[in-house]
Amino acid sequence: MPQLQQVTVLGATGSIGSSTLDVISRHPERYQVFALTAHTSINKLKALCLEYRPRFAVVADTADAQRLQSDLRAAGVATDVLAGPQGLCEVAAHPEVDAVMAAIVGAAGLESTMAAVCGGKKILLANKEALVMSGALFMRAVREHGAQLLPIDSEHNAIFQCLPCNYAEGLAPVGVRRILLTASGGPFRNSSYAELERVTPAQACAHPNWSMGQKISVDSATMMNKGLELIEACWLFAARPDQIEVVIHPQSVIHSLVDYVDGSVLAQLGNPDMRTPIAHAMAWPERIASGVAPLDLCALARMDFIAPDFERFACLRLAIAAAQAGGSAPIVLNAANEVAVAAFLQERIRFTQIPQLIEDVLGLERGSQVDSLEGVVEMDQQARQNANAWLSKQSISAGVRA
Repeated sequence: MPQLQQVTVLGATGSIGSSTLDVISRHPERYQVFALTAHTSINKLKALCLEYRPRFAVVADTADAQRLQSDLRAAGVATDVLAGPQGLCEVAAHPEVDAVMAAIVGAAGLESTMAAVCGGKKILLANKEALVMSGALFMRAVREHGAQLLPIDSEHNAIFQCLPCNYAEGLAPVGVRRILLTASGGPFRNSSYAELERVTPAQACAHPNWSMGQKISVDSATMMNKGLELIEACWLFAARPDQIEVVIHPQSVIHSLVDYVDGSVLAQLGNPDMRTPIAHAMAWPERIASGVAPLDLCALARMDFIAPDFERFACLRLAIAAAQAGGSAPIVLNAANEVAVAAFLQERIRFTQIPQLIEDVLGLERGSQVDSLEGVVEMDQQARQNANAWLSKQSISAGVRA
């Protein structure tokens, strides 16, 4: 009988959080929810607390925390509700927690994910930005605190499954020639630049294969998501940027591949459902049922592979350049992208202006090295200020033209 594991789910109301809770529900003999967190989705979090009865819940705002606490007490639920970043870090590093699903989107998830690492937890990493922003610091903390790091992104989980167990020594020593990182290409892989100029937020969020939140859906549409994944893969698998090649695979059935020097290419296949990598990482090195339907290769019939167009998808080009530059460049890239995507979703800029903003903000970067978490946060904030200044100039220019 496996030992019952206590699990904290950071970002419980998002798509990854929902899939994680689905897997947990299928294996009550293995997993118990210790803590659930949400930013402002209070009603959703309340429903989850009523269902899972966690020890703790965490929300962003103190007033929301007080209201949620009152509602749960009235319903006879003993969950303690905490608020703010301190609450997130507390439930991530709590001594009774065994595993932490790090699924808060963007830079907002960095501090709590790092708290889990410093607590020596089993980290189920769905927050790629944590590694993009603080790669060297993050991986050093994993080693120093004895944390176990398991990738949740379908591509990184696929690579993890296809690599030998001693890949941490570097790819060349274990006979790996390159990693092939697959991308769906998003909804606009065949669109002209003129068509991209007219893309609406609703169109950008309509991913053909995956069910994701708005920010990640836009990142997939610009292919920035794949660029961030490339940076993350460099840290996860001790790889150089030139050892990773992005390949567009529209069917999203092959989740990534590893090419060996003897000519062998190992691939991990499966239906596009995040419960597969979540179940794999949660139970590793064992295998458990995820609820995902078996892959029907005959129904699939074909699989296509296409080289990415770096002119159409400038965000991918910018991310690769940031990976090659290293230092603070990935921090700036990520911060500028978050500001740009938010502005696009608010219809303040066009879809094609997302890479323009990022490239201009990256142009202000001087390639500095960042050797502390405080330095990462400071660089992130400076990049956001520069990005918001860019937006202000655009608004002024638009007003003059009007």
